[in-house]
Amino acid sequence: MPKIRCLYVGCVYLEKGYCSAPLINVDPDEGCLTFTQLDDPFEVDEDWEDELEGFEEWDEDDFDDDWLEDDDF
Repeated sequence: MPKIRCLYVGCVYLEKGYCSAPLINVDPDEGCLTFTQLDDPFEVDEDWEDELEGFEEWDEDDFDDDWLEDDDF
């Protein structure tokens, strides 16, 4: 079976630069009709704050910066 190199980014069939679709349909004017977009990688996940539950909130006043005064550099 021939391997088809794919230049589309974000396709569900893209594996290491090659198309892994069992059947490929290509239109000369429109390109690959088999292309199926992955979930948007730049989509902002609104639920990320739920994952931080249980962590203490960091206060800049609590930061110990005595190590910055070291003259060992």
